[in-house]
Amino acid sequence: MLRSALLITTLLAISTTVHAEVSDIDSAVLERLVASGVPIIDIRTPEEWRETGVIEGSYLQTFFDEQGRYDARAWMAAIELIAASDQPVVLICRSGGRSSAVSRLLTKQFDYRRVYNVHAGIAQWIAEGRPTVPHR
Repeated sequence: MLRSALLITTLLAISTTVHAEVSDIDSAVLERLVASGVPIIDIRTPEEWRETGVIEGSYLQTFFDEQGRYDARAWMAAIELIAASDQPVVLICRSGGRSSAVSRLLTKQFDYRRVYNVHAGIAQWIAEGRPTVPHR
């Protein structure tokens, strides 16, 4: 009985560390993560980047095109050059919906362990008066 309990406890501990969950964050947490060197990946479209600007230092990697299509494998090839699956990464879009979906994809399909989703997107960042730089 004790051996079974120990085995179950061990398996539960392993299973909770194997699959990471997405952490939803706000702009204040984003600012701290960026300051500490965690890469931020802006998954919006080039048109959106031009409209609002981008957070300085962010990596611009569109996931969904204007028609909602995507190529997850091609996108991942670019992301793997930015951060390995054992490194933290932040995803941001306009309002948090797209980045939430892509964050789940990173954790469930590509085994990324520490994924942060800016739950209110760059819209919150801008509404709070935080800076952006023009996209060229």
